[in-house]
Amino acid sequence: MADWDDSPTVLIFGDSDAGIAAATRSATHAGARVAAALPIAAAIDRLNIQVSTDLVVVDVTADHGDALDRLLDRLDAEAEMGHHASVVTVAPALIDLAAARIKQPGVALLATPQPAERALAVAEMLARPRTVLHDVKSDGGQARLQKLSEEVGRIARTLARLSDEVQPTGVRERASPPPIPAEDGATIEPADAPAIRAMIRARRLRDQFFGNELFADPAWDMLLDLTASRIEQRPVAVSSLCIASAVPATTALRWIRQLTDAGLFKRIADPLDGRRVFIELTDRAAQGMRGYLTAAARLGTVVV
Repeated sequence: MADWDDSPTVLIFGDSDAGIAAATRSATHAGARVAAALPIAAAIDRLNIQVSTDLVVVDVTADHGDALDRLLDRLDAEAEMGHHASVVTVAPALIDLAAARIKQPGVALLATPQPAERALAVAEMLARPRTVLHDVKSDGGQARLQKLSEEVGRIARTLARLSDEVQPTGVRERASPPPIPAEDGATIEPADAPAIRAMIRARRLRDQFFGNELFADPAWDMLLDLTASRIEQRPVAVSSLCIASAVPATTALRWIRQLTDAGLFKRIADPLDGRRVFIELTDRAAQGMRGYLTAAARLGTVVV
């Protein structure tokens, strides 16, 4: 007699016993059935023979070269075609490599996550294609995701409004924008890179006295860093932007994805390294930041 189980199916690939065990716990906690747990080298062959799966969970701590590249490319392509979702957990040193190959929203990228963060990502991805059959209970996590999405939307609308106030739609900003006339006819220089870097240092100074959780604002920290880098004409890798956000890497990666989806950030391929991408402000986001910083300067306000 066959025992039919409608639980979602998960494939797990990893390069450490600890990583595979953590991925297995997250999958089973979400009510999934682990079909196989294999090393990275066996991943492509297993995917080739797997009839179907709901989710692939990968945990890697080292660079496996071409084998890892091919696996990440495969997972991104599978997500694009709607075949299955994936959760990829990497060591901090692999953030740029993974970010360069993962573009689809159906692949969640984590970096040394806490157990709750991994569990949330697995539950979220399992819920995507099977929302009717499987009611994944993660109310707290879903509330955080909803709050994140709403906050990104608010930031995007605000920057868009400020952008329209600075100059007409369709006019592209240069790296070194000209000064803007104030209402009284005086000239106000937009904040330069050293001034913005000073703002960032002042923000980190708060952390020394109050801790980094009370004033955590990764979106603003990343916007400031990318604004200064745009003026300096300096490329910013994903890993560097995660550091600039002053929050754990997994949280920063979520924000980067949300801000990219909202049209504030854009991905730029590194012409010298196919395993890395840079993150830049879109022109509209840059205009909004310029508008805000100039308005603050006009008021004589210290921006922190």
